Amino acid sequence: MSDSASPARILIVEDEPKLAQLLADYLTTAGYHTQIVGDGREVVPALKASHFDLMLLDLMLPGRDGLEICKDVRSFSNIAIVMVTARVEEIDRLLGLELGADDYICKPFSPREVVARVKAILRRTPQQAQAQVNSRLSIDEARFKAVLNGQTLDLTPVEFRLLKTLSASPGRVFSRQQLLNTLYEDHRVVTDRTVDSHVKNLRRKLQQAHPGDEMIESIYGVGYRFTL
Repeated sequence: MSDSASPARILIVEDEPKLAQLLADYLTTAGYHTQIVGDGREVVPALKASHFDLMLLDLMLPGRDGLEICKDVRSFSNIAIVMVTARVEEIDRLLGLELGADDYICKPFSPREVVARVKAILRRTPQQAQAQVNSRLSIDEARFKAVLNGQTLDLTPVEFRLLKTLSASPGRVFSRQQLLNTLYEDHRVVTDRTVDSHVKNLRRKLQQAHPGDEMIESIYGVGYRFTL
Protein backbone atom coordinates (compact mmCIF):
# COMPACT_ATOMS: atom_id res chain seq x y z
CA MET A 1 0.00 0.00 0.00
CA SER A 2 1.32 3.42 -0.84
CA ASP A 3 0.78 6.93 0.44
CA SER A 4 1.50 10.40 -0.92
CA ALA A 5 5.15 10.13 0.10
CA SER A 6 5.66 6.74 -1.46
CA PRO A 7 4.66 6.21 -5.13
CA ALA A 8 2.63 3.10 -5.86
CA ARG A 9 4.61 0.16 -7.21
CA ILE A 10 3.31 -1.59 -10.33
CA LEU A 11 4.36 -5.06 -11.49
CA ILE A 12 4.03 -5.33 -15.27
CA VAL A 13 3.67 -8.96 -16.37
CA GLU A 14 4.04 -8.94 -20.15
CA ASP A 15 6.17 -11.10 -22.45
CA GLU A 16 6.29 -8.61 -25.35
CA PRO A 17 9.33 -6.45 -24.44
CA LYS A 18 8.33 -3.39 -26.48
CA LEU A 19 4.79 -3.34 -25.06
CA ALA A 20 6.06 -3.93 -21.53
CA GLN A 21 8.51 -1.05 -21.83
CA LEU A 22 5.82 1.21 -23.34
CA LEU A 23 3.57 0.57 -20.35
CA ALA A 24 6.47 1.10 -17.98
CA ASP A 25 7.32 4.44 -19.62
CA TYR A 26 3.75 5.73 -19.38
CA LEU A 27 3.31 4.58 -15.77
CA THR A 28 6.68 6.02 -14.75
CA THR A 29 5.70 9.35 -16.31
CA ALA A 30 2.48 9.17 -14.28
CA GLY A 31 4.56 8.92 -11.11
CA TYR A 32 4.56 5.17 -10.42
CA HIS A 33 7.47 2.82 -9.80
CA THR A 34 7.47 -0.17 -12.16
CA GLN A 35 9.07 -3.58 -12.56
CA ILE A 36 8.72 -5.86 -15.58
CA VAL A 37 8.39 -9.65 -15.54
CA GLY A 38 8.19 -11.53 -18.84
CA ASP A 39 7.81 -15.16 -17.75
CA GLY A 40 4.79 -16.55 -15.90
CA ARG A 41 6.99 -18.64 -13.63
CA GLU A 42 8.65 -15.50 -12.24
CA VAL A 43 5.48 -13.71 -11.11
CA VAL A 44 4.83 -15.35 -7.73
CA PRO A 45 8.50 -15.17 -6.65
CA ALA A 46 8.55 -11.47 -7.60
CA LEU A 47 5.42 -10.74 -5.55
CA LYS A 48 6.76 -12.61 -2.53
CA ALA A 49 10.13 -10.87 -2.75
CA SER A 50 8.82 -7.28 -2.92
CA HIS A 51 5.70 -5.26 -2.17
CA PHE A 52 3.56 -4.11 -5.11
CA ASP A 53 0.31 -2.15 -5.06
CA LEU A 54 -1.02 -3.33 -8.43
CA MET A 55 -0.19 -5.92 -11.09
CA LEU A 56 -0.86 -5.65 -14.82
CA LEU A 57 -1.17 -9.31 -15.76
CA ASP A 58 -1.13 -10.55 -19.35
CA LEU A 59 -2.99 -13.84 -19.78
CA MET A 60 -0.87 -15.29 -22.60
CA LEU A 61 2.52 -15.90 -20.98
CA PRO A 62 5.37 -18.38 -21.35
CA GLY A 63 5.78 -20.70 -18.41
CA ARG A 64 2.38 -20.25 -16.74
CA ASP A 65 -1.06 -19.11 -17.83
CA GLY A 66 -2.25 -15.77 -16.46
CA LEU A 67 -5.50 -17.16 -15.06
CA GLU A 68 -3.57 -19.82 -13.16
CA ILE A 69 -1.23 -17.14 -11.84
CA CYS A 70 -4.16 -14.97 -10.72
CA LYS A 71 -5.69 -17.84 -8.77
CA ASP A 72 -2.35 -18.65 -7.16
CA VAL A 73 -1.66 -15.01 -6.21
CA ARG A 74 -5.08 -14.63 -4.62
CA SER A 75 -4.20 -17.44 -2.20
CA PHE A 76 -1.62 -15.25 -0.48
CA SER A 77 -2.05 -11.64 -1.62
CA ASN A 78 -4.75 -8.99 -2.02
CA ILE A 79 -2.78 -6.96 -4.57
CA ALA A 80 -4.96 -5.17 -7.12
CA ILE A 81 -4.89 -7.13 -10.40
CA VAL A 82 -5.68 -5.79 -13.88
CA MET A 83 -5.76 -8.50 -16.53
CA VAL A 84 -4.43 -7.45 -19.94
CA THR A 85 -5.19 -9.80 -22.82
CA ALA A 86 -6.14 -10.31 -26.44
CA ARG A 87 -8.78 -12.81 -25.33
CA VAL A 88 -12.15 -11.14 -25.73
CA GLU A 89 -14.49 -14.07 -25.17
CA GLU A 90 -16.97 -13.44 -22.36
CA ILE A 91 -16.10 -16.70 -20.60
CA ASP A 92 -12.51 -15.54 -20.10
CA ARG A 93 -13.71 -12.15 -18.89
CA LEU A 94 -16.00 -13.70 -16.28
CA LEU A 95 -13.49 -16.34 -15.22
CA GLY A 96 -10.79 -13.74 -14.78
CA LEU A 97 -12.94 -11.58 -12.54
CA GLU A 98 -14.20 -14.57 -10.54
CA LEU A 99 -10.60 -15.51 -9.80
CA GLY A 100 -10.12 -12.16 -8.12
CA ALA A 101 -9.09 -9.71 -10.84
CA ASP A 102 -10.08 -6.10 -10.20
CA ASP A 103 -10.35 -5.06 -13.84
CA TYR A 104 -9.89 -6.32 -17.40
CA ILE A 105 -8.36 -4.54 -20.40
CA CYS A 106 -8.48 -6.00 -23.91
CA LYS A 107 -5.77 -5.56 -26.53
CA PRO A 108 -5.30 -3.44 -28.51
CA PHE A 109 -5.47 -0.64 -25.98
CA SER A 110 -4.21 2.87 -25.44
CA PRO A 111 -1.42 3.16 -22.84
CA ARG A 112 -3.22 6.27 -21.57
CA GLU A 113 -6.31 4.11 -20.93
CA VAL A 114 -4.19 1.69 -18.88
CA VAL A 115 -2.81 4.56 -16.79
CA ALA A 116 -6.35 5.88 -16.22
CA ARG A 117 -7.56 2.44 -15.11
CA VAL A 118 -4.60 2.03 -12.77
CA LYS A 119 -5.27 5.42 -11.17
CA ALA A 120 -8.96 4.60 -10.73
CA ILE A 121 -8.29 1.22 -9.11
CA LEU A 122 -5.65 2.56 -6.72
CA ARG A 123 -8.05 5.35 -5.69
CA ARG A 124 -10.76 2.86 -4.77
CA THR A 125 -8.39 0.54 -2.89
CA PRO A 126 -7.89 2.57 0.30
CA GLN A 127 -5.53 1.48 3.05
CA GLN A 128 -8.27 0.74 5.54
CA ALA A 129 -9.95 -1.67 3.14
CA GLN A 130 -6.86 -3.74 2.43
CA ALA A 131 -4.08 -4.08 4.95
CA GLN A 132 -0.91 -6.07 4.42
CA VAL A 133 0.05 -6.69 8.04
CA ASN A 134 3.30 -8.33 6.98
CA SER A 135 4.52 -10.86 4.40
CA ARG A 136 2.59 -13.67 6.11
CA LEU A 137 -0.73 -12.05 7.07
CA SER A 138 -3.01 -9.91 4.93
CA ILE A 139 -6.47 -8.62 5.78
CA ASP A 140 -8.90 -7.39 3.12
CA GLU A 141 -11.84 -5.67 4.79
CA ALA A 142 -13.64 -5.00 1.49
CA ARG A 143 -13.67 -8.72 0.64
CA PHE A 144 -14.00 -9.82 4.29
CA LYS A 145 -10.96 -12.01 3.78
CA ALA A 146 -7.91 -12.82 5.93
CA VAL A 147 -5.00 -14.87 4.58
CA LEU A 148 -2.20 -16.30 6.72
CA ASN A 149 0.75 -18.14 5.18
CA GLY A 150 -1.21 -18.53 1.95
CA GLN A 151 -4.24 -20.04 3.71
CA THR A 152 -7.58 -18.25 3.80
CA LEU A 153 -8.86 -18.18 7.39
CA ASP A 154 -12.45 -19.31 7.96
CA LEU A 155 -13.49 -16.58 10.41
CA THR A 156 -16.80 -15.45 11.82
CA PRO A 157 -17.56 -11.71 11.54
CA VAL A 158 -16.63 -11.22 15.20
CA GLU A 159 -13.35 -13.15 14.79
CA PHE A 160 -12.52 -11.15 11.66
CA ARG A 161 -13.01 -7.84 13.49
CA LEU A 162 -11.00 -9.14 16.45
CA LEU A 163 -8.06 -10.12 14.22
CA LYS A 164 -8.25 -6.83 12.31
CA THR A 165 -8.16 -4.80 15.52
CA LEU A 166 -5.31 -6.72 17.15
CA SER A 167 -3.12 -7.04 14.06
CA ALA A 168 -3.49 -3.35 13.15
CA SER A 169 -1.35 -2.49 16.19
CA PRO A 170 1.19 -5.29 16.77
CA GLY A 171 2.58 -5.21 20.29
CA ARG A 172 -0.16 -2.96 21.66
CA VAL A 173 -2.06 -4.36 24.64
CA PHE A 174 -5.86 -4.12 24.33
CA SER A 175 -8.12 -4.45 27.33
CA ARG A 176 -11.15 -6.72 27.03
CA GLN A 177 -13.43 -3.68 27.07
CA GLN A 178 -11.51 -2.02 24.23
CA LEU A 179 -11.88 -5.15 22.15
CA LEU A 180 -15.57 -5.51 23.00
CA ASN A 181 -16.16 -2.00 21.66
CA THR A 182 -14.98 -3.14 18.22
CA LEU A 183 -16.54 -6.62 18.05
CA TYR A 184 -20.27 -6.07 17.93
CA GLU A 185 -21.77 -3.67 15.43
CA ASP A 186 -25.11 -3.68 17.28
CA HIS A 187 -23.35 -2.67 20.54
CA ARG A 188 -25.01 -5.49 22.43
CA VAL A 189 -24.31 -5.83 26.14
CA VAL A 190 -22.05 -8.83 26.83
CA THR A 191 -19.54 -9.72 29.54
CA ASP A 192 -15.86 -9.09 28.94
CA ARG A 193 -15.27 -12.83 29.28
CA THR A 194 -16.97 -13.15 25.90
CA VAL A 195 -13.73 -11.83 24.43
CA ASP A 196 -11.85 -14.77 25.95
CA SER A 197 -14.08 -17.19 24.07
CA HIS A 198 -13.56 -15.41 20.76
CA VAL A 199 -9.80 -15.19 21.33
CA LYS A 200 -9.70 -18.92 22.03
CA ASN A 201 -11.48 -19.71 18.76
CA LEU A 202 -9.35 -17.27 16.78
CA ARG A 203 -6.14 -18.69 18.25
CA ARG A 204 -7.18 -22.18 17.20
CA LYS A 205 -7.73 -21.07 13.59
CA LEU A 206 -4.47 -19.13 13.50
CA GLN A 207 -2.61 -22.17 14.85
CA GLN A 208 -3.97 -24.30 12.03
CA ALA A 209 -2.40 -21.97 9.45
CA HIS A 210 0.69 -21.09 11.50
CA PRO A 211 1.52 -24.02 13.84
CA GLY A 212 3.74 -23.59 16.85
CA ASP A 213 3.50 -19.82 17.16
CA GLU A 214 1.29 -18.02 19.70
CA MET A 215 0.23 -14.89 17.83
CA ILE A 216 -2.22 -13.59 20.44
CA GLU A 217 -0.61 -13.23 23.87
CA SER A 218 -2.55 -12.98 27.12
CA ILE A 219 -1.38 -10.19 29.41
CA TYR A 220 -2.50 -11.19 32.89
CA GLY A 221 -4.96 -8.76 34.42
CA VAL A 222 -4.89 -6.48 31.36
CA GLY A 223 -5.95 -8.06 28.08
CA TYR A 224 -4.38 -9.24 24.83
CA ARG A 225 -1.76 -8.24 22.28
CA PHE A 226 -0.86 -9.46 18.80
CA THR A 227 2.64 -10.54 17.78
CA LEU A 228 3.73 -12.05 14.45
